[in-house]
This record gives sequence, C-alpha cells and structure tokens, in this order.
Amino acid sequence: MTGRRSRLIFFLVAAVAAAAIVAAVAVSRQAKSRTAQAAAPPSVPVTVIEAAQQDVPIYYDALGTVQAFNTVAIRAQINGQLVSINFRQGQDVRKGDALAKIDPALYQATLDQAIAKRSEDEAQLIDAQKDLARFKTLVLKDFETQQNVDAQQAKVDLFKATIAADQGAIEAAQTQLNYTNITAPIDGVVGFRQVDLGNIIHTNDVSPLTVLTQIKPCVTVFTLPQDDLGPVREAMLRGSVDVLAFDQNDVEQLAQGRLLLIDNQIDQSTSTIRLKAEFPNQDERLWPGEFVRIRILVTTRKNAVTIPPVAVQRGPDGLYVWVIKPDNTAEQRPIDAQTVSDSTAVVSKGLTAGERVVVDGQSRLEAGSHVDIRPASQAQHEADKT
Repeated sequence: MTGRRSRLIFFLVAAVAAAAIVAAVAVSRQAKSRTAQAAAPPSVPVTVIEAAQQDVPIYYDALGTVQAFNTVAIRAQINGQLVSINFRQGQDVRKGDALAKIDPALYQATLDQAIAKRSEDEAQLIDAQKDLARFKTLVLKDFETQQNVDAQQAKVDLFKATIAADQGAIEAAQTQLNYTNITAPIDGVVGFRQVDLGNIIHTNDVSPLTVLTQIKPCVTVFTLPQDDLGPVREAMLRGSVDVLAFDQNDVEQLAQGRLLLIDNQIDQSTSTIRLKAEFPNQDERLWPGEFVRIRILVTTRKNAVTIPPVAVQRGPDGLYVWVIKPDNTAEQRPIDAQTVSDSTAVVSKGLTAGERVVVDGQSRLEAGSHVDIRPASQAQHEADKT
C-alpha cells in the first residue's frame, strides 16, 4: 500500500509540474506577442484608387461675353406719320415681316404724278415721231428741207430722253412709297419700342423705332493668354475646334459651338489674344450681354494615365504621390502631372495604369508605412461625420 501511495503521489506531483510548465510557456508566448505588437507601428488607415488609362480631352478655360450675331437699329428711311405698328416687344420675327407703316398718301401722290408725266411725254413723243415721218417723205419730194428733218429728229430724241427720265422718277417715287412699309431686314428678336403710334418719324431721329437682334446663331468673345495661341492655332489647322459654354458658376453646360476666328493681333497691354466662337443657340439659352464660362477643346490625349488631383502632393523636389505596393506598404513616388479638371490629373511620368495611389490619409504616411486600406465609401462616411 505504501508503495502504491508513493507512486500515486509522484504522478500527481509530476502532472502538476507539467501543467505549471505548460502554463508558464503560454504566458511567456503571450507576453512576447504583446511586446512585439507594442513594438510594431500601427497600420495607417488610407483610401486608395487605381490609376486609370483613358482618353482625356484638354480644354482651355476663359471668361466670355455673349453677343448677337447681327444687330440692326430699325429706322425710317423717309419722314412721315407712324400709322401702324405690327410687332410686339420681344417678338421673334422673320426677314421681310412687316414691323410698322408710315402714312403713304404723300408718296402715293408723288408716284401718280410721275406716272402721269410719263404718259404726257409718251403722247408728245408719238406726235413728234409722226411729224418726223412726214418730214422725211416731203424731203424726198423737195417739199421740205433736210434741216427741218434733222430738227424734228432731235425733238423725237429729246422726248425719248424725257421719257427715260420720267421712268427714273417713277422708280424713285415707287421706292419712296415702298419705304412707308418698314420690314425686318433679318431674322431676330425685337427689342423695346422707342416711338409710339401717331408720332412723326424722321430719318435723322436719334432714337430708332426699335432694335432687332439676331441670336440664332450667336457668338461669344473671350480672351486667352498669348502663350495659348500656338496650341489653339494648331487645333484650328487640324479642323473644327469645339467650344463649350457654361453658366457663370461653371456648373451647367449651356451650349456647344465651334471656334470662329482668332483676332489678327495680340493685345500687348495685357498679353492676351481675343477669340470668337459661334453657337447655333436654337434653344436660346445664350443671351446677348451674358457672361459665360468658355471651355475650348485644344487636343485629346490618347491612353493617358489619370488619377484624382487630390492624390497629387507637392514637396520641395516637386510633385509626388503615395503608391501602395503589393505588400500594403507605402512608397513616395515622384511624378510629372498636369491637372486638367476638378476630377482628373494626367500623369506623364512616374506612374503606370493599375497602380494604387492614396487619395486620403497621406499626412500620416512615411516611406515603408503599413497601411489599412479603407473603402472609399467608408472614408467618405467618416469625413461627413467630422
């Protein structure tokens, strides 16, 4: 019994010792793990996006002013009383539409007189021609002198010239009568009426009857720095150059047109060049005198590497981005880039399509930092909360 009890006690003591050793080893491993975790720097939370490859249109931006394609001050070409006004202010009119009428009575009478004068002279011409015919017959029989025949011929020629002058007077009177009808010389929009019905209107009045503006199409005039002249001229040599017009907030596109011309000289006082673009403006979203933001398409970069502008950082040595390598560590990469819009920067050197760049969380990064990549939606949610 004593031997069995001794062996039992021995085994119990051995088991307790083994358990103690296992527990000590586990505690040691946990302590080492905590020490290692405390020694390793924490991962930096960042938001990344892959560099894309796409065709990127390159625009030049400018501030422009909308102008009417044509502007006509409607004035009277004769003097007289305004007896009819046939337009509404702000109305769209077509070329040839009647706008107003001047009292035609005086000009109709002048035309009638000119027609009557021609009829009188034509009757006298007929009489003179008959006399000439008789004189020619008599001179053959020596009953009339050649001198009288020549004089009668001169009288006939005089009446012919008088009738030609009468015809000119008739045409002039007819033209004056036609001027009593004031018509639209172009398609356009009528402005304010500045002369009321019943007033006497004159050819030398300071104020016109109204102003007619053609806004379909319309044009915009804008300026660019002289350094942009070369690329714009090259774009025009390649073909039609597209121009976009946006509202003053540069948010909503109002119209699309084409570059019409480049001014023939540079303004030396401002080192700028003036340009003019034409827009069809069929929906009349552009209005003369309006200020608009202009974007002129100069070229399109094919298969360009693009990233968001927020990824581009500036340091003492130039531009750079933080690139996340496959092992989720950060690398500072120098690049050559150009921002072409609020959402796109074109990288010409230092980055390839598919590489991951940091767009949020760059301030805490160092070379070799381990990162914790967050989805873009989560990063936006946290930014909204702050």
